Amino acid sequence: MLELAEELSLPLAAVKYSRGTFIFPDAQPSPHKNFADEVAFLNRYFGGLKSGGNAYVIGDPAKPGQKWHIYYATEHPEEPVVTLEMCMTGLDKKKASVFFKTSADGHTSCAKEMTKLSGISDIIPEMEICDFDFEPCGYSMNAIHGPAFSTIHVTPEDGFSYASYEVMGLNPSSFAYGDLVKRVLRCFNPSEFSVAVTIFGGRDNAKTWGKKLDADAYACSNMVEQELPSGGLLIYQSFTTTDEAATGSPRSVLHGFVGDRAEIGELDAPLCWEADAVDDETEEREVKKMKC
Repeated sequence: MLELAEELSLPLAAVKYSRGTFIFPDAQPSPHKNFADEVAFLNRYFGGLKSGGNAYVIGDPAKPGQKWHIYYATEHPEEPVVTLEMCMTGLDKKKASVFFKTSADGHTSCAKEMTKLSGISDIIPEMEICDFDFEPCGYSMNAIHGPAFSTIHVTPEDGFSYASYEVMGLNPSSFAYGDLVKRVLRCFNPSEFSVAVTIFGGRDNAKTWGKKLDADAYACSNMVEQELPSGGLLIYQSFTTTDEAATGSPRSVLHGFVGDRAEIGELDAPLCWEADAVDDETEEREVKKMKC
């Protein structure tokens, strides 16, 4: 991609890489076995941008499976853009069954049927969808409408079912934040989900859009707001079904890595991130408070 951009004399303005927590971190190819390796890899290409490479792990230590990883680097402030990303686990079995090519009664489904039966086509009806099914199960799609882009990936197998949804480039004033999230949830009925809203430009209006979320049968177990370089903002929330939601309000924690330097919360002194603090198997992160 960088080579193609260079051929067109397109300078690199900004890069963002983000993901949730892998269910099977050890099964990932390098450099995705742990976030430290991903950050080192990305810095090789983007660490020289004006902001430097900025990486964060956000989440509640009581829920190691619900963490959000984000890397961001920019040469200059971005044009206004809003991105919404959802990670959903524990999909409802009936909802997940739609994404098997052959159902229990022997009916064979194609991607277009999955798109319609699941309700994915109703999330943003105006979007033009290009969908795919996999053997024996699984689904993905890409969709566009004007400047907006959306993508979904589904792994429906019981025991480790997962779905992700992302949309970027939409006009926040055209969509009610809660309504959009609920349309996605209706397709999968997960037992847990997280939602991350990243905002650049037009922040004052979008900040309200991305913060207030009433998810009906779900309770918010964690919320973090993180400032990003060049005026960006990330709002991360995780939810569980109300019968599983923990009592009280767990303390949200944020680990921010900027190159080899780290900041935690409101600490003034810069911190060093020690490589041996990374547990590859569970992808738990600890930052040892050592003065650089």
